[in-house]
Amino acid sequence: MKPLSKKMLISVLLMLLAGMAAAQNTVYMVSGVVRDDNTGKRLNAATITNPDSHEATVTNEDGFFTLKTKQKPSVLLVSCLGYNTVTAVLPDDLDRPLRIRLKPGVITLNEIIVSTMDPEEIVMSAIDKIHHNYSHDNELLRCFYRETTQKGKRYIFVAEAVTHLYKAGYNRLTGIDRVAIEKGRRLVSTRANDTLGAKIQGGPTLPIGLDLMKKRDILLERSELAHYHLRIGIPEVIDGRPQIVISFEPAEITDHVLYHGRMLIDRETLSFTRIEMSLDMSDEIRATECILRHKPAGVRFKPRELTTTIDYRYDGHVSRLHYLHSDVRFYCEWRKRLFAAPYHVTAEMVVTDVLSTDAQPISGRSSFGYGDYFYDKVQAFNDPDFWRDYIIIEPTESLEHAIGKLSKKRKEKD
Repeated sequence: MKPLSKKMLISVLLMLLAGMAAAQNTVYMVSGVVRDDNTGKRLNAATITNPDSHEATVTNEDGFFTLKTKQKPSVLLVSCLGYNTVTAVLPDDLDRPLRIRLKPGVITLNEIIVSTMDPEEIVMSAIDKIHHNYSHDNELLRCFYRETTQKGKRYIFVAEAVTHLYKAGYNRLTGIDRVAIEKGRRLVSTRANDTLGAKIQGGPTLPIGLDLMKKRDILLERSELAHYHLRIGIPEVIDGRPQIVISFEPAEITDHVLYHGRMLIDRETLSFTRIEMSLDMSDEIRATECILRHKPAGVRFKPRELTTTIDYRYDGHVSRLHYLHSDVRFYCEWRKRLFAAPYHVTAEMVVTDVLSTDAQPISGRSSFGYGDYFYDKVQAFNDPDFWRDYIIIEPTESLEHAIGKLSKKRKEKD
């Protein structure tokens, strides 16, 4: 057999390296719908996880999901508040959408014994364990963030971004959490009278400002909890783990806004798993200060609702921030206009991957600041394959339809 020449050998090696690179860049995509096993209702915010990695996503309001992974998974873990976790075995053909059904979780009578305990004592014990229950590592997380604005029932603004979220260890008193936008896009209505002008608090920095395990002064300081009535509620199940449910509501009038809501605390570890909060709207001026960052002159802002859900996931060792959803509803009333316009701003963020557990902080120059406007930091919608290799929260059918209409009108205008 004739030996390979040096030139041919280099060519073969280059071909092999190209093949290896192609294999490393392969992205496997699994899609499906998650439903209640009893009613057939589609379940939103169900978590889909690849157990062989940190890759995860959540279902949209239509119960639909798509998970993209670098390694072909054999199973997926599917969990949702109030349901038993399911291990879904994947078929060889990943082109077929999965049909996953979850059975409601059942709490046995011996698990309701916590109802005789003092809710304040449970919450304070859970607060004392935060430094133990949450990650001690400086972590770099990849997240997907989406923000939409509706005027009435019409979408007038859609923005999406893949971000890097730096989280300093929860056992440290020092360290600055920061967000950097890796890739993003936005789409805005071309109608002149759809221009909102008002700027709402939050944006991609929401997972920093609303991480209550660090921002405890919002709710979880002892002095702050003294303003609330706490009550034991009916237990729930998350990821097959029983949760203590404690509701809270304002007990007095204070010089700052308070919340109504509930906390879910893991019965075994006493880690906070989920916190649901709704801003008390009894004082319109203070509620406005909490929601609004900026508004144009001549506009009267009338808040109606601010609700937030913050989820933390337990990986068998520690808990970390997983999912955040915020809804803001308000009216904007312009001078010389007969009717006030109703608006609905929705923001949601999911941690899709843990990129590093020994991360260096994001520099201030590279980070997205609290004073930055999301609109100014991302580009326009122009590529249907924009998120081809990224894990995202799939848009609902109504949002897909709205994006199509907005894109068409923008092309007509251009």
